[in-house]
Amino acid sequence: MKTAQSAWPQILRQQRLCLCLAPLLLLQLFQHASAQEHQPRPTAIDRYVHQPDDAFRWKIVSSELRDGIHIVVVDMVSQRWLTAEQVDRTEWQHWVTLAIPEKPISNIGLLKIGGGKNGGDPPTAPSQEILQIAKATQTVVAELKMVPNQPLIFHGDGVPRSEDDLIGYTWDQYLKTGEPNWLARNAMIKSAVRAMDTMTAVTAEVAAGHELNQFVVAGGSKRGWTTWLTGAMDKRVVAIVPIVIDVLNTDKSMRHHFAAYGYWAPAIANYVQHHIMERIGDPRLAEAYRLIDPYYYRDRLTMPKLILNAAGDQFFLPDSSQFYWGDLQGEKHLRYVPNTDHGMDDSDAMQSLIAFYSMIVHDRPRPEYSWKNLEDGTTQVTTSTKPLEVRLWQAHNPVARDFRLETLGKEYTSQVLEAQPDGTYLASLPQPASGWTAYFVELTFDSGSPFPIKLTTNVQVTPNTLPYSHRDPAGVPSVTLKCELPTEADARRLLGQVDEPFKVHFGVEDLMTQQVGTTVYLNWMPNGFKSEVEAAMAWLASQKCQRINIQLEAGRHITATR
Repeated sequence: MKTAQSAWPQILRQQRLCLCLAPLLLLQLFQHASAQEHQPRPTAIDRYVHQPDDAFRWKIVSSELRDGIHIVVVDMVSQRWLTAEQVDRTEWQHWVTLAIPEKPISNIGLLKIGGGKNGGDPPTAPSQEILQIAKATQTVVAELKMVPNQPLIFHGDGVPRSEDDLIGYTWDQYLKTGEPNWLARNAMIKSAVRAMDTMTAVTAEVAAGHELNQFVVAGGSKRGWTTWLTGAMDKRVVAIVPIVIDVLNTDKSMRHHFAAYGYWAPAIANYVQHHIMERIGDPRLAEAYRLIDPYYYRDRLTMPKLILNAAGDQFFLPDSSQFYWGDLQGEKHLRYVPNTDHGMDDSDAMQSLIAFYSMIVHDRPRPEYSWKNLEDGTTQVTTSTKPLEVRLWQAHNPVARDFRLETLGKEYTSQVLEAQPDGTYLASLPQPASGWTAYFVELTFDSGSPFPIKLTTNVQVTPNTLPYSHRDPAGVPSVTLKCELPTEADARRLLGQVDEPFKVHFGVEDLMTQQVGTTVYLNWMPNGFKSEVEAAMAWLASQKCQRINIQLEAGRHITATR
């Protein structure tokens, strides 16, 4: 039998053990708390995207082996979105077309998010672009179609809505209700997540159990926005290529848009039509941005990024990256493509995507370069990777801070830059005597693939002034049509006769007009937004008006350039 005295040594050993373990336990608790603190807080978008949905299903519609590539077409339902009272079709159906090599060389695949309308016949094969990438890289490449599903009819109003009209409508519903599920971006992201699930399952079935578990995601415009947020929501995404969605930090970017032009560009007409822009200061719009603006997910977006933008984009200004580039974390690459617009037509932008994707798949180092915009307006480029060529691109507009392809044309020209003695590259332009000049530096690098990769600095505009920064962008919208006539006499003649047809045909009682040389401006408050404006443009064309442009004013005035 043990006495109390004989038990003391054991008790002391236990106390010493507890004292030794205490710091370890405290350290573990601290690390756990720290890890939780640094984990991204889930948003309403996270919850929607990751909520299980028994509507998700897929089936192979067709499959064939062609030149060593399995051509597979899949019918996929990604989810149910909203209720039958809110939308005419709650299930989102997509075509997913895959190009699967017989023996893929990597567990990384490429998902390209695309658009298109529902209701058509299934495609017979992926696009030539998808096939080309799969053959060149010997990896699984797929395109997800119908993002968003469209057209959709909301609240039984009988209006089929697609693209920005659809998205603008859902933004308006969020501003009215505060209900996050209304934001179409929810369903667009979930479509991409389910497409990755489908790619993994189909690849395992077709390619002898090959495991596909990582993805590079790419998409353009609203699909580019979806690309950003898919990367933020799904850890399987190892790199992203968002294309022509130069609008991160959206509130600042759109205020900059208005301060440069003095009006809203017609490309964003659907957001004006749904009264989004006149509510630019609404606190609930700020809440929406915190949910869907990729800028607010930048702490998650640390994977390699290739951002492809158009220097002549009709939606976004070419110097918009100033509002987000410096705040992006992790590996990042930027390219502005000259002399093209939101469609990236007649450009080699897709070659940059292919080169970047190949470098990710083969784990080849990407080019390392950086730049500084010095106080005197000089752009100084430093690169530790030797470029094949360096060029300075520039475009000048003598009358407006406007570099859209649709208004200025293909005005970007280039010249080769030679390295300075210290190995840097310098680009400097004098301030123009009139108007504004946009410029950027482009570097071409060997990518180790058939295509080089072109990367750029951001776009600088000189002088760095905003001619309409004094204007309030939140005014009730009006429309200005701007057109050119052959002579000043023709312009005066048109203005002398325009009131009557506008009153008779369009019901416009208070038409405002202005003439600047051979240019005529007509402003009014439209009743039927799209149809009325299109009819007015057709009438002006019948009167020999040329270069008819739309300006969406904030308030009742005419923005005229001289």
